[in-house]
Amino acid sequence: MGLLNIISSIKDRAEKFLNEKNVVTDILGKMEEKTGIKKKVIALGAVSLTGLYLVYGYGASLLCNLIGFVYPAYYSVKAIESPCKEDDTKWLTYWVVYGVFSLGEFFSDIFLYWFPFYYAFKCLFLLWCMAPMSWNGSQIIYNKVVRPVFLRHEATVDNMVSDLGGKAMSAAENLTREVLTTLVKNKGMIIPSPPVAQSEAKSLPSTSGETSTAKVGPSEMNEERRDELSVD
Repeated sequence: MGLLNIISSIKDRAEKFLNEKNVVTDILGKMEEKTGIKKKVIALGAVSLTGLYLVYGYGASLLCNLIGFVYPAYYSVKAIESPCKEDDTKWLTYWVVYGVFSLGEFFSDIFLYWFPFYYAFKCLFLLWCMAPMSWNGSQIIYNKVVRPVFLRHEATVDNMVSDLGGKAMSAAENLTREVLTTLVKNKGMIIPSPPVAQSEAKSLPSTSGETSTAKVGPSEMNEERRDELSVD
């Protein structure tokens, strides 16, 4: 009886979603107008094709991750923009569970990859975690697993984070101090070179003057001798 209630609840929720005004229902409405097939049938066919693709199709991992990310991200933005805080808590809980699941999947993916229909079950798990109902997977996993573990180790984790933050700041300060000291030492080792002397270029005019004087001296002496001879 419990399973029938779950199926009935999912059916009612799906019918309510198809009757709402959103992007998906707009697309389904246009397809219904063009093909004459009811929206329910089109939606059921799309879900069936998606399930088959997740089982046999190429790139099932990408499709599964898109399903688990795009829809929650869209409604998370809507929750942030809405004045109500209950939906914020709901989607924050989903993202915490999604992060824990992704971390566990990262270390066990090499084994889970070979599990038959893994991505189909993963997609169903993510849909269960984001299901718009009180007993969705994110609420159950958070309250039964994540929250008790977090409360048990909260003080230890806080101390660890504080110690790591202090060590990171100390390391950054030491590195900055060493870099500045090295720059100052390198700047002090650079000695400016002396200017080039130009004494030879400046002494050229005086040398030419001396040579001209030396050349003029003998001629003047010859003229004086000629004058003396003529006087005698």
